[in-house]
Amino acid sequence: MSVIELNVLDELIALRRELHQYPELSGEEENTANRIKAWLETCSPSQIIDQIGGHGIAAIFDSETEGPSVLFRCELDALPIFEVGQPKWRSKEDGKAHLCGHDGHMSIICGLARHFAENPPRKGRIILLFQPAEENGAGASAIINDPKFSLIKPDYAFALHNLPGRPLHEIGVKSGPFNFASEGLIVNLVGKTSHASHPEDGISPASAVAEILAKLPNVPQELGYDHRTALCTLISTRMGGKAFGVTPADARIKATLRSSTNAAQQKLMHHMQELVKQVARRNGLGVTLNHREKFLSCQNDPEATNYIKKAAKNCNLALDELQEPFRWSEDFGNFSLVAKTAMFVLGAGQTQPQLHNSDYDFPEELIETGMKMFVSIADELCG
Repeated sequence: MSVIELNVLDELIALRRELHQYPELSGEEENTANRIKAWLETCSPSQIIDQIGGHGIAAIFDSETEGPSVLFRCELDALPIFEVGQPKWRSKEDGKAHLCGHDGHMSIICGLARHFAENPPRKGRIILLFQPAEENGAGASAIINDPKFSLIKPDYAFALHNLPGRPLHEIGVKSGPFNFASEGLIVNLVGKTSHASHPEDGISPASAVAEILAKLPNVPQELGYDHRTALCTLISTRMGGKAFGVTPADARIKATLRSSTNAAQQKLMHHMQELVKQVARRNGLGVTLNHREKFLSCQNDPEATNYIKKAAKNCNLALDELQEPFRWSEDFGNFSLVAKTAMFVLGAGQTQPQLHNSDYDFPEELIETGMKMFVSIADELCG
């Protein structure tokens, strides 16, 4: 199954390397979006929608014949990590790098734009979405809540993510929970300082910090979950200041909660918050709770998942029908609220550095494989 000519593949590889050299963080993707828009304009889609959900951009290929609206989504943003690898296309932005493969994912979707320019859908619509702010969990919800979303609202939505540690080109997918919901919890405890020679005159958060650190990781198990369905990971803690003569009055604890379903996530987060409040009250401390980087669980629709399985077969690719969801998070889960969605992983090689590692680099041979998968799905749904 050939969906791409060699000269186009060379262009996509060059595009990927250019995107890699000029990464932008979540919410800052203006130049990246402009570069993508310039590429899309050469493909003459029916409509280009920009500035959706921030710097998001969408290209619509409309058959003007009744049929489903099918969305293929990729991500615009990079990570705040210093790249130590030395490819010729190494990041030119110190402390910023495409170390998750979003540069490759964008190239795959840009390849689809070229394909559908030459092979337009026979029915329905194809929507190619370049989404901002995936890494911090803000982008998908911003897209969906943007009034412009009514112009692209899909019936089906598909996405992929490359995944090191799995055989190159292998497709991994499952119906139902595909990856975990995730949310960061910040606990701020407030007491009262005193001279270190009279600690009894102050209200130190030390005992409360010790108790919370000991108890939080055990919350999932106490509620009947195991590590395959939920976990709480302690991220950091800070207490007091620099002076040896002053007892601490404040403390901060950061933790991440992950669950395989949104319902489990809500239950566990509620229990964690109540636990923290009870410990704070017993120790005479004030407490505030803040939340960061909320990701919903990706829930793969059975029908949409079957299109992925069929595409893997049509493309003669190895298919791993997964038994358990991944514990990492992806904000593509938000699209499950508005469409039949499915996500799959695309093996990036068993010796490839892991995602978010400072020496990771997207395997460019996956560009054509990702395109083939998405084209096969599009052919099934839109002819």
